[in-house]
Amino acid sequence: MKIAIVGKGMIGSAAARHLAKAGHDVILIGPDEVNTDYARHKGNFGSHYDEGRITRKNDYRAFYAQVSTASINRYPEIAAESGIEFFTEAGALIAGSPDYMADVAQHRDSVDVDCIELDAAGIVETFPYFDFPDDYTASYEPKDAGYISPRNLVAAQSKAARSHGATIIDEEVLSIQDGLVKTANHTIEADQVIVAAGGWTDDLLGRQTLTVYARTVAFHEVGPEEVRRLAKMPSLVLDSMDGLYVLPPIRYPDGKVWLKLGGDPVDVALPDKTAINDWFRSGGSAEVGTYLTDRICEIMPGLAFESRFHLPCVTTWSDNGIPEIRRLSDRLIIAAAGNGAGAKCSDELGRMAAAIAVETIGELV
Repeated sequence: MKIAIVGKGMIGSAAARHLAKAGHDVILIGPDEVNTDYARHKGNFGSHYDEGRITRKNDYRAFYAQVSTASINRYPEIAAESGIEFFTEAGALIAGSPDYMADVAQHRDSVDVDCIELDAAGIVETFPYFDFPDDYTASYEPKDAGYISPRNLVAAQSKAARSHGATIIDEEVLSIQDGLVKTANHTIEADQVIVAAGGWTDDLLGRQTLTVYARTVAFHEVGPEEVRRLAKMPSLVLDSMDGLYVLPPIRYPDGKVWLKLGGDPVDVALPDKTAINDWFRSGGSAEVGTYLTDRICEIMPGLAFESRFHLPCVTTWSDNGIPEIRRLSDRLIIAAAGNGAGAKCSDELGRMAAAIAVETIGELV
């Protein structure tokens, strides 16, 4: 079966690997990472141009606990097939109010998660650099959790897909009509088309169903002493009412070590492709960047950083908070809307889309 996958991000590249490994004729289509300044780039962007996304099995939503567990269990397989490492086992900490942590515990029962439960005193003793509200408790995953490099994960999935026979076209898709996919230089006719283009999916499909939110992420440069002090720092997710997440210090391609965090205080919807691309070109919100700096100083009051900057990103949401992975027509499948949690579980989301394309999970490895 000939299957075209539109969108060379985390979900699309995962679908390509699964399908190519199962012996299908796969064409993965999408532009490479933007190498120029965002402000000067004329085409579409992507949300995986980064070195740090939190990965964990623990979640207050049962669906994400399950699909994340399935994906994380396959991380070693992806790395072995590609020779590209993308996962760092730094551990993951979820902290929050009693009600929030009760939800986390309830949905964790559906998967096998090795966790250490911490009360307020235990948090201070184990992670003295954090300062949370007095009623917060936490759940700590020391194994099979931490962070992934999304750009390395895409590189790994793409390389593995190619090793299994997939063709990769590094171009932006201009249109999709039934089983016909067009780029500037190619017209591909496929038996099945999977559209996994993140925030740009609705534009390609000619509809307005998903909601794309503007996001700003902040980076704080830490020097050698702070890197040593925070050597055992896990990834952190705070109560959903707070919405803050923090990555431990990560070395980026510029050679510097940055502590990244996000959690916009207000949701700003981007109505169409033009608005999304203009948002990326804008560089993000300086106001939100300042807010995030204030927040990191609250929860990590001893943090010493040498410089800071912010960047734009987007998250794509469905109405029900579950990714939209389904058949739209006889030859068209959608796989989009990570709802702010798609990175860690992207391999399973891609596998689900691949299973729909071949109409039976049994045909996939």
